[in-house]
Amino acid sequence: MRFLLLVLAGLALVPLSAVSAEPHGGDHPEAQPFDQEADASALIDAALARAQFSEKRLIVVMGANWCHDSRGLAGWFAEPRFAAMLMTKYEIVYVDVGYKDRNIDIAKRFGVKAIKGTPTVLVLSADGALLNRKSAPKWRNAASRTEEDIFNYFDQFSPEL
Repeated sequence: MRFLLLVLAGLALVPLSAVSAEPHGGDHPEAQPFDQEADASALIDAALARAQFSEKRLIVVMGANWCHDSRGLAGWFAEPRFAAMLMTKYEIVYVDVGYKDRNIDIAKRFGVKAIKGTPTVLVLSADGALLNRKSAPKWRNAASRTEEDIFNYFDQFSPEL
């Protein structure tokens, strides 16, 4: 059974290394990893299976390629320093939310009633419990946060009580 879960998880895997960031002339790199055609539920189910097997957490970045802050956060995640830290602690799934009208069922699945801004970043335990209910919607300023602030949040993440 565990082998089957790994095979299924591998089929839905979009490796973090597949997300590339390009300088845009600003203060942060940018990437465009949000696929409008992706089956977000299947990607999350597969990532949760991998997280359970590897004892990691899951980051679900709910954003869009039109969003400056979503592209900025994804750009940081693709940088070597971030990628090295993130791959040891997390599985990551990028979910396209369109103009806050697509894949809203994903947010609701984990107890977030609405997407108020993009990106909304969910940190989940391997069993799917939302660990950052208070700070999940507060990433709409990701492009203006410092590299250190973003890195430290995910590197030293502590579940909110």
